[in-house]
Amino acid sequence: MLNAKRVLLIVTGGIAAYKTPELVRQLKKAGASVRCVVTEGALQFVTPLTLQSLSGDKVYSDLFSLTDENEMGHIELSRQADVVLVAPATANVLAKMAQGLADDLATTLLLATDKPVLVAPAMNVRMWEHAATRDNVAVLKKRGVTFIGPDEGVMACGEWGEGRMSEPEAILAQVSDFLDAHAPLQGTRAIVTSGPTHEPIDPVRYIANRSSGKQGHAIAAALRDLGCDVTLVTGPVALPDPVGIDTVHVESARDMLAAVNEALPADILVAAAAVADWRVADEAAQKIKKTADAALPGLNLVENPDILATASQPGPKRPGLVVGFAAETETIVEHARAKLAKKGCDWICANDVSAPRGTFGGDLNTVHLVTRGGVEDWPTQSKRDVARQLAARIADHFAASGRLSEDASA
Repeated sequence: MLNAKRVLLIVTGGIAAYKTPELVRQLKKAGASVRCVVTEGALQFVTPLTLQSLSGDKVYSDLFSLTDENEMGHIELSRQADVVLVAPATANVLAKMAQGLADDLATTLLLATDKPVLVAPAMNVRMWEHAATRDNVAVLKKRGVTFIGPDEGVMACGEWGEGRMSEPEAILAQVSDFLDAHAPLQGTRAIVTSGPTHEPIDPVRYIANRSSGKQGHAIAAALRDLGCDVTLVTGPVALPDPVGIDTVHVESARDMLAAVNEALPADILVAAAAVADWRVADEAAQKIKKTADAALPGLNLVENPDILATASQPGPKRPGLVVGFAAETETIVEHARAKLAKKGCDWICANDVSAPRGTFGGDLNTVHLVTRGGVEDWPTQSKRDVARQLAARIADHFAASGRLSEDASA
């Protein structure tokens, strides 16, 4: 139901917090990974040890914890999730959210997150019906916050009315329904290649390039976030494997081609890896030693297999949409148009990787999406945002086409 989905659960200081251990248990049973954040008030009703034992993950509470900030900064904590769930959501935290206050870890995360936010209100009926609360709810709904409940019933104070937090089963069902509705690529399979390849010269040396893999890894995560089943084939990088993604590690271009073929068939292929064009014809069995005159030994180079062109060839295993990357240092769009025609793929993401741009290894990218229908010039943005824009463009394409197997040209 929630296989591999990541839920950031924020527990605030209402009596309904006593229900959150059961909520964590049910989210985990449904297949989600759960990370909990508790406010100072929540600690009056539930212990971090209980939530940590049930979630299997560390519980966070202190915005100014040097240890927590070093291990997992609050910005990353706010974004390494598919959805943020506030349960219970007190009148106080709803007011802070509406006003953009950030005076503790929970409200700072809510202000910093770029993921969907769901709240399960819990408060006295008079507080829920108060004009200030109604105004705050209206503001938050306008901003896209999704409300789960509250339910009507007996309050902890003995009064009857609307304001009870929904039961864990109902919250689980609505979180699941929300994620299903926001997963336009549910049921599709994608292969993403990422990083450089290393082509060995001898047991010590190799031919490579400056690719960090940041863009390819971000694309794999963005497709996953839209419900796609993703296989990431990555060359040597210093990045962690994305959560919820089948990651295959390779070294050379030939290894990468074999891994891509093994992962086929797929609906989508995004070839974001910076594959080395050449390799040494005969790898030396031992380290090549310097000669007496220190002359550079000649290298007999041969062309590597063309993964993008191979995957773009017509046939039963050709993905419905094949997207390549063109890393260029000059006449970016012109080279990309030529590559699109030569390779036979459907789209090309062209970007400038010349030294002044700092694209290789950096966090920003400027992409031109080249299709047979024309060129889309995207703004300079983070590689994460490029990935999301590309994933959304892919989802729109399939929604417009109506079937995954048709010609994917734009």
